[in-house]
Amino acid sequence: MIKSEEEIELIRESSLLVGKTLAEVAKLIAPGVTTRQLDKVAEEFIRDNGGTPGFKGYHGFPGSLCTSVNEVVVHGIPCDYALKEGDIVSVDCGVKKNGYFGDSAYTFPVGEVDKETLLLMKRTIESLYRAIDVAIEGNRVGDIGYAVQSYVEGFGYSVVRDLVGHGLGKDLHEKPEVPNYGRRGNGKELRSGMVLAIEPMINLGVKNVYQERDGWTIRTRDHRPSAHYEHDVVIRKGKAEVLSTFDFIEEVTKVSILNISI
Repeated sequence: MIKSEEEIELIRESSLLVGKTLAEVAKLIAPGVTTRQLDKVAEEFIRDNGGTPGFKGYHGFPGSLCTSVNEVVVHGIPCDYALKEGDIVSVDCGVKKNGYFGDSAYTFPVGEVDKETLLLMKRTIESLYRAIDVAIEGNRVGDIGYAVQSYVEGFGYSVVRDLVGHGLGKDLHEKPEVPNYGRRGNGKELRSGMVLAIEPMINLGVKNVYQERDGWTIRTRDHRPSAHYEHDVVIRKGKAEVLSTFDFIEEVTKVSILNISI
């Protein structure tokens, strides 16, 4: 689980390609665009830049992106669904390059989104950075989960229990699992050089979810919206190092969800 500095740089390269891919997708997100169109652009961009889509074919998944709209939490399969004004879409992207994975996700508004949903998005991304703040050597996995859970539940939101963050490296999903709920001081100890994908998945309504018959799509049980943001980080002493970035996305959208005024 502990990565060398050389390995960390390779993961960084893959993670940055994910960020650039998400920015290419961001250029297209608008009412009338299908999630299949987003997927096609992403795959072409990844391959043109020397990577391979990390998700395509993973346990049989058919897409290069997971495109999860509104009440879909994660693992939405790209299809002919045309985005609509007021939708939100979580775009999760994985890249493999030079033998190592990058993995990041960002929830985008489609046109004008209602205030309640925008607040969910803003507070979900805030919970991600609160988790990153405690992802340091000597803390525990439970500290990460507690940081997310204690923050979002304070607003009446719920944390998905069935899906978690994870280690990252030569495999897309490595140990340890990183739940978005937990107790401080519990769980596996965090050590310098561990690389984690931290990814809060937060529901506006109840925490319960279900899987569709396609074997992938996960929806909220009450069909209320869910938001999802993900960064790849290295555990360090004192302060985690973030390998992925949302900067490329924000250059395209001219908006930072984290800093948006609602």
